[in-house]
Order: sequence, then C-alpha cells, then structure tokens
Amino acid sequence: MKNFIFHSPTKFIFGRGAVSSLGLELSQRSFRKALIVYGGSSAERTGILSRVKSSLDERCISYEQFGGVRPNPELAKVREGIALLRSSGYDCLIPVGGGSVIDCAKAIAFGASYDGDVWDFFDGKAKITTSLPIAAVLTLPAAGSEGSASCVISNDAQNAKRGVSADCMRPILAFLDPETTFSLPHYQTAAGVTDMIAHICERYFSGQGTAMVTDAVALSIVRTLVKAAPRALADPKDYEARAAIMWAGTLAHNDLAGCGLGASPAARAGGWESHALEHELSAFDPKITHGAGLAVMMPAWMRYVADADPIRFASFGREVFGIVPADDSAEAVKAAAMRSIEFLQAFFVSIGMPRSLKEFGLDESCVEQLLDGLEKSKGRVFGALKRIGRDDARAIYESAFR
Repeated sequence: MKNFIFHSPTKFIFGRGAVSSLGLELSQRSFRKALIVYGGSSAERTGILSRVKSSLDERCISYEQFGGVRPNPELAKVREGIALLRSSGYDCLIPVGGGSVIDCAKAIAFGASYDGDVWDFFDGKAKITTSLPIAAVLTLPAAGSEGSASCVISNDAQNAKRGVSADCMRPILAFLDPETTFSLPHYQTAAGVTDMIAHICERYFSGQGTAMVTDAVALSIVRTLVKAAPRALADPKDYEARAAIMWAGTLAHNDLAGCGLGASPAARAGGWESHALEHELSAFDPKITHGAGLAVMMPAWMRYVADADPIRFASFGREVFGIVPADDSAEAVKAAAMRSIEFLQAFFVSIGMPRSLKEFGLDESCVEQLLDGLEKSKGRVFGALKRIGRDDARAIYESAFR
C-alpha cells in the first residue's frame, strides 16, 4: 500500500425524504440565496424540483432556477451560468440531477471568481483554487460527482471533452434519496452502473500493486453492483437495490476505492485510460452516453493491457465472478485474466449496454479524429498500468469495432 491522502468533506444525507432537510442544512450554514441548476423536464415531472423549492421556502432561502443542462454538459451553458452567478449575488449552488448537472454547477462555481474564460482550467492554463459551495441533490447515480473532486465539461466548438480536479469543488452537502431513482429509464440505470464499475476499475488497475483493505472495499462494491443492477432493472421500485446502487456510485468515485494505489500521496489512483478513450467518443458525438461508451472502451482497453499485470486481472475475476485459474502456471493465469474481461463485458451487455462502437452508428473512419483529440487532451503518451501512444490507442479503438 502506497502513502495516500484521503479527503472527503461532503456531508451525505441519505434515505427516503432526504431532500426535505435541504433548507435546514443550508440555513444552518447561513446561506441565503441559491442558484438551482438542473437539466430537462424530468426534474419538474418527478416532483423533485418542487420538493427542493419547498424546503428552501420553509427556511426563507431565496433562489432562482437555471435549467437546460444537457448530458455531457457543454461549455456554453457553463458560461451562461457564470454570467448569471456574477450578476445576481448567489452564495451557493444546488444542482438537481446526475453527474452532468453537478459537473455543470461545479464549473460555474469555480469559474465565477476567475477573470478569464472558464475553459482555461480545462486547457491547463489556470489552476482551480476556490469555488462557491455546492449542495447536490442526486437523482441519477452514475458519475459520483456528488462526492468527488472531479468535473468534466464538453466544448462542442473544439470537439473536446476535458476533466479537471480540485478538492475545493467537492460538494459540501449531498442529498441522496433512492426513491428519486425509481423512474429512471432502464438505459440510464445500466449506463450509470457501468460508469460506477469503471470508476473502480480505473483505480484497481493502477499499476501500483495491491492495497488489501482498499482492494476489498473496491471489489465488494463491484460485486454489489453486479447483484443489485439486475434487481433494479427487473423491478425499478426495489428500494434496497436502488439504495445499494446509489451509495455504490458515491463510494466508487469519492477516492475511497483508490487509497494507497496512487503514484504519489496526493495523486488519484490510476491512469484513467478508459475514461480518456471514451471522452473522445462523447466529444465526437455528445449523444453517446458516457457509461455506454465505457461499456465498450473499458473491455477493449483491458484486453490490450492485461499482459502488463495478468495476476491483477485474474484476481478481479476471481473475487467478482468466481473465475479460478486451472493451475498456477502463467498460461492459466493469463487465460483467467482474459476470461475475467469477457465476463465483465458480458455483464455490461446483459444489462443492456452495447458491445461494439458500431452500435453507436460509428465506423472506423472516425478513429483518426478520435486520436487527434486524445493527443490534445492526454499528450503523446499516457497511462499508468501500461503506457499508451497513438498506435496503441488506434489498436484499442479499432478492436472496439469488432
């Protein structure tokens, strides 16, 4: 286990009716004017937006609404929110939705105090040092943004999708009510579960050896998701399954599952290769759901790099799917490692995720453009478990069409 720093300042309020305490929690911190950030009509249709406003009204906290955040949130919306924030004197933001909404709110929160353009942070031209407080109301478990130090924004003009990290953007409060997820469509639920598992795997396959406690926590979360997802998809109102998925999403990305697996104490564990490969897909076509893209790209990346640590991949398969090597030979361990990857992809497919990039309507003619974007965002060579250059990334993308 490597040295690590774990920082998780978010207060989580979890369970039925959790959002009813929003106004109280904010008033106890002397907040008086909030910007409510949300996506489309579902926030209104499900009643969660009304419940948020009622809780604020009870504590005489004023607010304005800022809706229209799309999946794969776009830079123009962030800029619009920053302009609104600067002109109206809000002292906190309340994103109501999933990772896209929360990430949009985060970018608005840390971009509002910066004199330049907010994209400077994503281009590496500026460093995040401060952020307005965020109280997240989670309705779509997936990205884990309600407890993470991460934020990902798309720039359609540049066909780019970039992420940034800073502890100051972690929400101070997060309200998680599993009942708000009962109405989620099958596809969104499945894509969310896939994203959670990817968050675990990016850290688990970090190339930094083992960490007994962290590994046990990480693998138990994956096992729980593998069990809970089919239950929630079969019965969308299965509270225990929905609750398990919701909390797993938070734990998968608040850095707990990577403690002791980073290259340095302050570094997030893993090279996040699968996420980098997928971000270029959803930058190329924003209609591609992030989790669905990961369902294809993560197994493709795993197959390409498994020879860098077959024992680690075999251990994943043993602990999650019960796959045991035929014997202790290197050949048997490698075979078990590859079977583990196949089992993981088969699970993704079983819950409704795609197997091939062809299912997004893409063909291999887009690969060079994807590679250009990847090089701009990650450099000529990147990766933790195994270094990946342009030719390696090309081979991974091409394999994902088969």
